[in-house]
Amino acid sequence: MQYRMLGGLKVSRLCFGSLTIGPLQAGLSIDNGARVIRHALKAGVNFIDTAELYGTYAHIREALQGFDEEVVIVSKSYAYTYRGMQESVEKALQEMNRNYIDGFMLHEQESLYTIRGHDGALKYLVEAKKAGLVRAVGISTHYVNGVVAASGIPEIDLIHPLINKYGIGIQGGSVADMLSAIRLAKEMGKGIYAMKVLGGGNLLDQVEEAFDFVLSLAELDSIAVGMQSEFEVDYNVRLFNGLPVPAGLQSLVKKRPRRLLIENWCRGCGNCVERCTTGALSLVENRVVVDQVKCRLCGYCSTACPDFCIKII
Repeated sequence: MQYRMLGGLKVSRLCFGSLTIGPLQAGLSIDNGARVIRHALKAGVNFIDTAELYGTYAHIREALQGFDEEVVIVSKSYAYTYRGMQESVEKALQEMNRNYIDGFMLHEQESLYTIRGHDGALKYLVEAKKAGLVRAVGISTHYVNGVVAASGIPEIDLIHPLINKYGIGIQGGSVADMLSAIRLAKEMGKGIYAMKVLGGGNLLDQVEEAFDFVLSLAELDSIAVGMQSEFEVDYNVRLFNGLPVPAGLQSLVKKRPRRLLIENWCRGCGNCVERCTTGALSLVENRVVVDQVKCRLCGYCSTACPDFCIKII
């Protein structure tokens, strides 16, 4: 496994994205989710990405039981007040049984204005870092302007931007714009680890090409990838290390059942319904629903969603 420095934290180039094992997506039990995480840890993946929203703290806590090697964990919260962020950090520490958390982020920031709207939360994180409860402070963002804004804020150590080969989900610009922002952030000394490199599952039919693209970006210290099984862990570890993937392992990963997920923040704009050519999507009470029988998992609908609500899991 390759390792890089991420804002003072030594992390594996492959980061375990825990969203996919939690109740918002695969809904693995604590034991099953912990088993997948532990398998990744044993393979050299020492970096776990999570968030208060994901509901995976218990999975991580179970996975770390009896594991002696150092593991880097970064979490996030939508809290915008001082007290709210304090409660979020305390919850993370308690539920994962940690004395400190390696990184804590303002979740899904859009611009300098939204970051400034979280001044109270940011102030708490800065104080928590001084107190040793948090080792690094950061933001996650789907927005080009979010990366640019965070680049100029000294208190921010880490940036977790959305980037993939085709720009699926990038807000406020193109792939080239996001890459320019990421390079600026790196020049400003920020630690950077990527998200949604498979476009929310919409690039699962071209995983190797998608990984090759992000692995070629020297500015990315680590790359978060959602994994739901030991087979997926083995598959991704081999690709990240430039090793051939046995045909049997490829078959196991590619045969895994998938489904289209419409996130609960869908606002019912209807763009995806118009884009769908199989009639699998419809609007019900101002929210899109999917007929899994009709859905062919082409992912075309996701390109029409302005809010990155559509994922293949």
